[in-house]
Amino acid sequence: MTLFNQINSLLLGIFLLVISSLVYFQFTETKVFMDNQIESDLNNTTNALTLMLQPHLETGDVIAAETVINVIFEGGFYKKVSLTWLVDQHEKSWENPIQVEDVPQWFLDLNLFQPQSTETIITNGWMQLATLKIEANPAIGYSQLWKVMSDTLMVLAVLFLLSLTILYVRLTKILKPLNHIATQANLIANREFQSDLAIPKTTELKKVVLAMNSMSGQLQNVFAELDKEVITLKNEKLTDKVSQLPNRLFLNSQIESWLGEPGYGGLLIARLDWLDNLYADFGFQIRDNTIRILAKEMQQSLPLIAPCTIARISKKEFAFLVTKASEEQIKVYLQKMIRLINQAQQSTNCYVEQGFTIGSALRITDMTGSQLLANADNALQQALKEQKVSCFYRCDIKQENTLVNWEEQLKEAITMKRFLLQWHPAMTFTDGYILHHEIYTRLNIKNKTIRAAEFMPYIEQLTLGRQFDQLLLETIAESPSIIDSHETIAINITSDSVVDSSFHSWLSLFLSKLDDVSRFHFELRENTILTYPKESVHFAHVIKESGAKIGIDNCGRGIGSLAYLQEIKPDYVKLDQSLSCKLTNKIEMGDLEERSKLTRAIINTARGLDIDVIITAVEDNEQLNRLRSLQATGYQGFITAPSDIA
Repeated sequence: MTLFNQINSLLLGIFLLVISSLVYFQFTETKVFMDNQIESDLNNTTNALTLMLQPHLETGDVIAAETVINVIFEGGFYKKVSLTWLVDQHEKSWENPIQVEDVPQWFLDLNLFQPQSTETIITNGWMQLATLKIEANPAIGYSQLWKVMSDTLMVLAVLFLLSLTILYVRLTKILKPLNHIATQANLIANREFQSDLAIPKTTELKKVVLAMNSMSGQLQNVFAELDKEVITLKNEKLTDKVSQLPNRLFLNSQIESWLGEPGYGGLLIARLDWLDNLYADFGFQIRDNTIRILAKEMQQSLPLIAPCTIARISKKEFAFLVTKASEEQIKVYLQKMIRLINQAQQSTNCYVEQGFTIGSALRITDMTGSQLLANADNALQQALKEQKVSCFYRCDIKQENTLVNWEEQLKEAITMKRFLLQWHPAMTFTDGYILHHEIYTRLNIKNKTIRAAEFMPYIEQLTLGRQFDQLLLETIAESPSIIDSHETIAINITSDSVVDSSFHSWLSLFLSKLDDVSRFHFELRENTILTYPKESVHFAHVIKESGAKIGIDNCGRGIGSLAYLQEIKPDYVKLDQSLSCKLTNKIEMGDLEERSKLTRAIINTARGLDIDVIITAVEDNEQLNRLRSLQATGYQGFITAPSDIA
């Protein structure tokens, strides 16, 4: 029961007790008064009749005696009057029925008034003349008692309703700050921080509100400090101080993470030799200022063409990791980059012919980070050798299918639901309890098993994500193995589905038909959230409203803030592979320690918002033991291999 209802019930209970007491005493006193009044009237009437009848009885005038009694009896105050002459025992009786107007029968049936009567002998000296007996009529008592109680109850009922209204209004006003406090507490529990509550006038509530405001502010500051720590660590260890662009260490981790998942795009390396001439002619300040301006213009213009990460990897080299672009889009990207560099040269009056060179390489299936970097560098060296502005690295591997062929084959495989499913467990560090199974998908195309790394890039290029996700979810929901296992499953959602409002409506209806929707977890990529923030928030709202859970994949991949966690409010996050602290790609122990600090900071930020954290890309027990001290919720990786779903 709410505090409002408790106080309201208490005050109303006391009020009803007081009213009941007043009604009881009023009823009792009125009844006693009417009893006494009837008794007094009965005695007075008896005495009066005795005196009035005595002369007529002495003379034996029966008619006169009866006339006297009739006059008094017709008043209706007496139920029965009887007169017995003692000479001949002749008896004469007068009787009135009990008739009470405007009084309910149930009230009369209560028998509140006991019969009252008097009997006296009329004498003349020592001679006894007659016996007079009078019985009172209780009708007048019932009538008066009912009228008094009706008026009393009516007045008290009006007072009760008036008091109830006043009490409701007053309590609502008094307890309004408490309602705000409860709302604020729920928001804080849901990791939402809003403006401070207004200070009420009530002293006790004022203290509570001040304490709540202080707690909310402190929690908000804690998150802000944790997020600030993440940003600071990224800026210190992963950012170039001059250009404020990511450095080589960050680029390497991004390449490894990107290549670890299905995707398409490429890498470009630009060598700006004219920066050396700029430094020789004008000094390092002009050179550094030019680098900052150029970096800012690149960050503003190039991501509009294709999603990318721009990094400064040496004094005069920049790298551009284009994470979602076809070869034609990369060529457009390259032309825009060339124009930006030319404009920067001209603005400094330090135009040098052949002042920069760019090497480009496309991503191919099963490529490693070192291979992609080597291919881009080979293209750069080829351009320098041939004195060209740019050069593309051409891979000898010939694509078996054209984009048109891929479109036909993918549409057919998806429509026919030729999915081959696997699941991969995410487990806790403490006891190895399985948090959920992430669903991995392969396709059967022309009797060949095609991995997601091969077909997902074309799913994204051909914008088939919505159709793919919809039919995949239907397949999962219809799988007997998944249904019978009662295991919790996690499904990655493509960005096409996130931005499609019609998919949101379909998904809401789909989830409403499931028997146990809490088994379903849906994961969004961090890049999708940063690119489409409003759509991602709405998608997360749809998921939570249905009773399912939401997760974020690749958390911490970007170099910016984690403030989006407060908007999405996920149930868990999966850290990007670059934060898994594995000893690969020639990472020195010093770099590994710095990454561990960043990983710990991101984990603390998420846990500060009551979000579970799962570390990904865990490959062996040595790495697993190294990660235990970070206090994450769980881990996932090929330390436990995926298994097929029958």
